[in-house]
Amino acid sequence: MEIRPYRSIKRRKTKTIKVGNVSIGGDSPITVQSMTNTLTTDIKSTIKQIHQLEEAGADIVRVSCPDENSTSSLKEIVKEISVPIVADIHFHHKRAIEAAKNGASCLRINPGNIGTSERVEEIIKAAKDYNCSIRIGVNAGSLDKLLLEKYKEPCPEALVESAKYNIDLMEKNNFFNFKISVKSSDVFLAIKSYEKLSEVCDYPLHLGITEAGGLMSGSIKSSIGIGQLLLKGIGDTIRVSLSADPVEEVKAGYEILKSLNLRSRGVTIISCPSCARQAFPVIDTVKILEEKLSHIKVPVTLSIIGCVVNGPGEAAQTEIGLTGGGQDNNLLYLSGVPHTKIPSNKIIEKIVGLVEEKVKEKTL
Repeated sequence: MEIRPYRSIKRRKTKTIKVGNVSIGGDSPITVQSMTNTLTTDIKSTIKQIHQLEEAGADIVRVSCPDENSTSSLKEIVKEISVPIVADIHFHHKRAIEAAKNGASCLRINPGNIGTSERVEEIIKAAKDYNCSIRIGVNAGSLDKLLLEKYKEPCPEALVESAKYNIDLMEKNNFFNFKISVKSSDVFLAIKSYEKLSEVCDYPLHLGITEAGGLMSGSIKSSIGIGQLLLKGIGDTIRVSLSADPVEEVKAGYEILKSLNLRSRGVTIISCPSCARQAFPVIDTVKILEEKLSHIKVPVTLSIIGCVVNGPGEAAQTEIGLTGGGQDNNLLYLSGVPHTKIPSNKIIEKIVGLVEEKVKEKTL
């Protein structure tokens, strides 16, 4: 029997596929993806950005392949990185075939612009020949013209019909190593499309709210859309699409998963918004701690609460806790137990040290 059943998410059962050495679907962890925004032909810059995304925790990275020079660049790029690369393909099916030959682990194709079923079959053959997976990437902004004529506008039925047509095409060609997305910039449309698709197939689903916006607005929009689906057990890999540094996409993705106890990575800080009761400057303290602890990859929970109203209760739920106290007598807790009093000017130094000690304990 679970201790807190209200926190349990029953994930939808799906097939398991492979993107390089990363498993997606089934009982595999929900993966976090991002995409480079460098020119793929600028090999040095692209490798540098992929390394930054790897360091941030990206499990998979997508790279745009608009032309033959870009697909050719993949040969050099994949030699220098460790994460699987998804080649982002639009319009020309030959780019997908070239990307498969040059080391891509997955081919993202858009049914709305890739062309005829014969072209898709050529892509499937290349995926088989070079051990690639495929993502069927349906997007409300680029639906097939026939579907737009039929439904008059992007709607859940249109997105799912596009996905189902391509699923059938994959299966007819005895290809099953694929995942699917039905993205929209409209949260309502995206959620309903994914819900409908989850009812008619058991392939892994790649979640995302496409073109979500800037760092703050896009993160909030994505959290609502992706979060609702994850709470229902839908979703096997995610990408938070932001008009921001791609590293921020990875950070936001992990925060969504951490909030739902679906992945754990780095320091999770529980902190109050601060008020007149605060015994130390909470906002500045949290900001500094986030910066100083950003390199930590091992999961550690930390509460920073400015007064005794909720401080002891939150400290009881975290590995390291700090509660503000009068006359500069702030109280540190370890695993919910009062440990020592600490003045405000020593908070940063002490907590950073305790977190690093906790990391060492966990990695021994």
